Amino acid sequence: MSPPRRGPGRPREFDTGLALDRAIAVFSERGYHGAAISDLTAALGLTAGSLYKAFTDKRGLFLAAFDRYVALRTDRLRAALDVAPTGRDRIRAVLDFYAGSSHGADGRRGCLVVASAVDLATVDAEVAARVTGALEVHEERLVALVAQGQADGSIPARLDPAVTARLLLCVLQGMRVIGKTGRGADEMAALAEGALKLLD
Repeated sequence: MSPPRRGPGRPREFDTGLALDRAIAVFSERGYHGAAISDLTAALGLTAGSLYKAFTDKRGLFLAAFDRYVALRTDRLRAALDVAPTGRDRIRAVLDFYAGSSHGADGRRGCLVVASAVDLATVDAEVAARVTGALEVHEERLVALVAQGQADGSIPARLDPAVTARLLLCVLQGMRVIGKTGRGADEMAALAEGALKLLD
């Protein structure tokens, strides 16, 4: 007995997480405006019809990809922080995490938050709110880590936690920008080591 045939118009089944991971790669490399629907359907392995049924349009796909990107990066960063004992060690872990993402293929692909800030944040209020929110959460995390380091004695009490955190945030996001230019692992590791001196 042959299996029943699919009815007409039934959407193609696919792994949403995998599709969004592939969309993240395309949007990070090409930017929102540079990513054509044909690029996205080829990368996701979907027809245009299936993409529209799942995400409504290119913008809907982008917003879903952005949210997944932030969630995945947050989870990975949290795992790196969990094994660091002091505030200074935890900031080193953040710097190392970003250095590791800012060279080779990952570095050239770039950061979706940075790409969104450059490509869309001035013309799309919803994207701007997402970018601002992601950066604020990151900055607040850094403020807390500096304060933790001051409490445990690994970071000098004379440093202003808010200013230091904002400076570190600028370094971290800058690492993702210059990583797009094909920097090497040693270069990025040295930059992370130099940035740690901000805590001396």
